Amino acid sequence: MESINKFFGLKTAGSTIQREFIAGLTTFFAMAYILFVNPEVLGAAHMNTGAVFTATAISAAFGTIVMGLLANYPIAIAPGLGMNAFFAYSVVLGMKIPWQTAMAGVFIAAVIFLILTFFHIREIVINAIPREMKLAIAAGIGLFIAFIGLHQGGLIVSDSSTVVALGSLSTPTTWLTIFGLIVSFILIVKRIPAAIFIGMVLTSLVGLVTGLIKAPSSIISLAPSLKPTFGQGLSHLGEINSMQLVIVVLTFLLVAFFDTAGTLVGLAEQAGFLNEKGEMPRVGRALFADSSSVLLGSILGTSPTSTFIESSAGIAVGGRTGLTSVFVGFFFLLSMLFSPLLGVFTSQVTAPALIVVGVLMAANLGGIDWNKLEIAIPAFLIVIGMPLTYSISDGIALGFVIYPITMLSAKRGKEINVVMWILALVFLVFFYVLNN
Repeated sequence: MESINKFFGLKTAGSTIQREFIAGLTTFFAMAYILFVNPEVLGAAHMNTGAVFTATAISAAFGTIVMGLLANYPIAIAPGLGMNAFFAYSVVLGMKIPWQTAMAGVFIAAVIFLILTFFHIREIVINAIPREMKLAIAAGIGLFIAFIGLHQGGLIVSDSSTVVALGSLSTPTTWLTIFGLIVSFILIVKRIPAAIFIGMVLTSLVGLVTGLIKAPSSIISLAPSLKPTFGQGLSHLGEINSMQLVIVVLTFLLVAFFDTAGTLVGLAEQAGFLNEKGEMPRVGRALFADSSSVLLGSILGTSPTSTFIESSAGIAVGGRTGLTSVFVGFFFLLSMLFSPLLGVFTSQVTAPALIVVGVLMAANLGGIDWNKLEIAIPAFLIVIGMPLTYSISDGIALGFVIYPITMLSAKRGKEINVVMWILALVFLVFFYVLNN
C-alpha cells in the first residue's frame, strides 16, 4: 500500500486509495455507455458490433491505464462520441467509403498524432491558449455535458418547431432521472463524500425495484472475438490515394486534436492541476497516452479515442491521481466478462451525474472578466458554442477565430501569441473544408 501511495503521490494530492477507487468506479459507470453506443454507431457502417465492443473496451483500458501510470492524471480515454458518428455516417455512409479504408485513415491520423506529440507540438498549442480561454473551455464543457445529461435523461428532447423542448413527464424513465437528480443535488449540497456515485447507485436500485431497469439475465459472458475488425486498417493503407481521403484523414486529425486538447484543459481546470502560468504539468505524457490509444484502436477496429469529459464525474468525487485512471482501465477490462451487468447503469442513471458535474464546472465562468468585451465575446462563443453545436472542437473554433479580431479591436494585438494566430487560420480552413 505504501508503494502505491508513493508512486501516485496520494498524500501530496490529499487523496486515498479508497477515494481513488470510488472515483474510478464513478468515472467508469458515467462513461460505460460507450461500450454499447460505439458498437451501435459503428454497426451502422457495417462493422461487426461484437468485435467493436471488445475493441472499445481494450482501447479504453489501454489508453486510460497509460494515462494513469505515465501522466498520473485521473482522466479516462475511450472512443469518442462525435468521431464515431463522423466515421460511420459522414465517411462510410455519406462518402460511400468502405469502413476498412476509413479505418486506414484513422491509423494514418494516429501516426501523425504520435509524431506531433513526440515533437511537443500539441503541448505547445495547449500551453499557448490564454488562461481565460481555458476557463471558457472548461465552463463550455460543463454546459455541454449537462446538456448531454438532460438529453439522455429525457428532460430535454428534440423538437421540429423549437429545436429543443422539455421532455414528456409522462415517461416513467424520465422520472427516474428526476429522482436521481434530486437525490444527487441533496447529497452534494450536504457535501456527502462520493455523493455523485451514491446517487447513481440509489437511482439504479429504484429502477430495478420499479421495473424501469431490466434486471440482467446473466452475470458473466465471454468477450466477442476481434477477428472481424482486427488489422483491417493496416491491410487497406494503400487505398488512401485520393484528395477526398486525405481530407478525411486531416478532419480526423483536427477534430480529435482539439476535442482532446479542450477536454484536457477543462478537466485540469476543474481538478486544479493548472500551474500559476495556466499550464498543465505533464501534458506531453497525457497526450502520448491519448495518441497511443488512437493508434491501438485503429488496429483493433474502432474509431478514434479521446479523453472523456465524463472523467469530471470521478474528479468531482475526489479523484486526483492516476490511480483513478488505473481503476477505470481495470473496470473496462472486467467489463468484457461482466457486460450484462452494465445494463443496470442506464442513461437515466448516469444523466444526473453529468448534470451535477456540469453545474460544478460552470463555476469557471466566474474567472472570466466579462467587463472586457475583447475577452468576453470569444469566451461566450466557446461556452455557448459547445452545447449548441454538440461539439467541443466546434465551440473552441468559434471562439478562437473571433479572439484575434476582438483583441485587435481593443488595441491589444501585441498580446496575441503566434500560436493563437495560427489556430485562428487553421479553424478558418477547417470551417471551409467542412462546408465544401
